[in-house]
Amino acid sequence: MREFFSAKANRLWMVLSGFFIANALVAEFMGVKLFSLERTLGMEEVRLNILGQGPLSFTLTAGVLLWPVVFVMTDIINEYYGRRGIRSLSYLTAGLIAYGFAMLFMAIELAPAEFWRTAHIKPTWTPEEQAAIRAQVADYNTAYTIVFGQSLWIIVGSLVAFLIAQIVDVTIFHRIKAITGEKKIWLRATGSTLVSQFIDSFVVVFIALYIGQQIGFVQVLAISIVNYIYKGLMAIALTPVIYLVHWIIDRYLGEPLATQMKEAAQRA
Repeated sequence: MREFFSAKANRLWMVLSGFFIANALVAEFMGVKLFSLERTLGMEEVRLNILGQGPLSFTLTAGVLLWPVVFVMTDIINEYYGRRGIRSLSYLTAGLIAYGFAMLFMAIELAPAEFWRTAHIKPTWTPEEQAAIRAQVADYNTAYTIVFGQSLWIIVGSLVAFLIAQIVDVTIFHRIKAITGEKKIWLRATGSTLVSQFIDSFVVVFIALYIGQQIGFVQVLAISIVNYIYKGLMAIALTPVIYLVHWIIDRYLGEPLATQMKEAAQRA
């Protein structure tokens, strides 16, 4: 695998792996916020009835804005660096996410400076605006703890789902490529993502809500289906992006090196 020691291959690895880790980390910390997809798009909330559970709408974690990017990056790295590369990167990312949460919990336990608790009022705001902010957030330390002090089961569910989904994605990607060869990028990339996101959607909700909060199994199943509908649609919508990124990388590496890396990745 001498071809991987080229400067271009090393630089590409640094960019792709750095972007992969950054998106996964940011997605985890963004995920503490829930948002309404329909209201964000200026639409009326849908009222779905699934498995007798409802009405259900697309209430999602903010992390879903970046997780589709992570899974696109999974397929791109898989294409050029193989199973070994993306698996090692996935384990490293999961470890860094766990480390990040551990540091965050330590920060929550730090004794806050008294002036900081209410010092975030901008002096340029009007008295009315300042009063409104103080009424909503009386203590910034409490707000900090509420926002970032996620349930342990949510963190566990997210990490377990991430690792399982990554392993499944990698496996299906290479099995499809072994059958189709270099053709049909959309099938191996989007197909593997659809399957891995299906598993991710159910595992994370099952651990966080069924085990962590004892919510009924059928309700958890219905919520998982709603989450997967969004993730599945995003996986399909991002298919053209995969082709665009492939084209950019192939242009950067040059056809001989790109071909060598893809062949080595399939054997790895």
